[in-house]
Amino acid sequence: CGEGECGACTILLDGKPARACLALASAVSGSEITTIEGLEQHGQLSPVQQAFLDVEAFQCAFCTSGMILATTSLLEEHEAPTEAQILEAMDGNICRCGTYPRIVAAIQQAAKQRALKGSDYANA
Repeated sequence: CGEGECGACTILLDGKPARACLALASAVSGSEITTIEGLEQHGQLSPVQQAFLDVEAFQCAFCTSGMILATTSLLEEHEAPTEAQILEAMDGNICRCGTYPRIVAAIQQAAKQRALKGSDYANA
C-alpha cells in the first residue's frame, strides 16, 4: 500500500521490525530479511507462532504476521517484557478485530516459554 499505517506487512529487517510496504528493494539490498515463513524451523513453529495459536490471539488473521514478527523482535530485546513494553512495541500494529488482550496474553506466554526453554527464538 505504501502507507505503513497498519503493521500487517511487518517484516524483520536485520532483526528489527520494518514495514515491507515502505521498503524499497534497492534500499534493503544486502540486509537480512525475515518474513513470517522464516520463523518456522525444521517443521516446528516458533514459540511466538505457537503462543498466538494456543491463545487464539487472532480472528481474521490479517494482522497476525505483523504482530508475530513485531513480537519476535520485542522478545529478542526484552526477555520478560512488562505490559507497558509490550504495548509500546506493538503500537502501530493494528488489529481491526480488537483481539488486543489475547495478543498481549500470547506475548506473555511466548516470553514464559522462552524463559523455560532458555532458547534463542531464531533457533527455537
